Amino acid sequence: MRHGKKINHLGRTASHRSAMLSNMASSLIKHKRIITTVAKAKSLRVFVEPIITRSKVSSTHNYRTAFSYLKDKDAVKELFTVVGEKVANRPGGYTRILKTGNRAGDNAEMAMIELVDFNEFFEGFGQDKKKATTRRSRRGGSTSSAKTTAPAAASKAAAIEDAIVEAEVVDTVSAETSEVVEAQVENVEASDAVESAETVDTTESTDAPEVADNSETQADGEEKAEETRMCLLC
Repeated sequence: MRHGKKINHLGRTASHRSAMLSNMASSLIKHKRIITTVAKAKSLRVFVEPIITRSKVSSTHNYRTAFSYLKDKDAVKELFTVVGEKVANRPGGYTRILKTGNRAGDNAEMAMIELVDFNEFFEGFGQDKKKATTRRSRRGGSTSSAKTTAPAAASKAAAIEDAIVEAEVVDTVSAETSEVVEAQVENVEASDAVESAETVDTTESTDAPEVADNSETQADGEEKAEETRMCLLC
């Protein structure tokens, strides 16, 4: 019967159990998280948290006490130089146990135990951010209204400036397009005038030989008539 026996022996003797927990605590302090069974993780939490509490005060007595449990100089140095400074403002609860499922071989329930302050993912998780509240008072109504109207006036002024710039751009574009259209019209009129002049020249050149031919035929006819008259007189 184990009535009143709350400690979990973990199937080991006292010396084996203390050595195992000492090694697990040293690994947890060095690596900040380890994976083990849930039963060992719960026993390790009870074993290591009082040692972490001693690391808050850097004294010779606490160094020697921590070394008597951990049996590792590197772990003690890491505990007092890094972990102690990190958990200085935390009043206990330095570790967290996260269950990871069952082990494939013997179906043992596994978990990850880690130091809370060294998990960057969970830092600030669940802490509600303070919302910025504004106070309204009747006395400061004019100042508050002035503060609120100033940004609105600035936004209106910016909108007006944008509209003016757009109008100027439209005016310049319309002026440029009108100038281009006028130039095209002038070019078309000039080309039409040149074509009309060319057609007039061609018609005059074509009509001139016909007039000359008519005059020559008339002269020949008059000469023949005079010849006939002279013959008749003779």
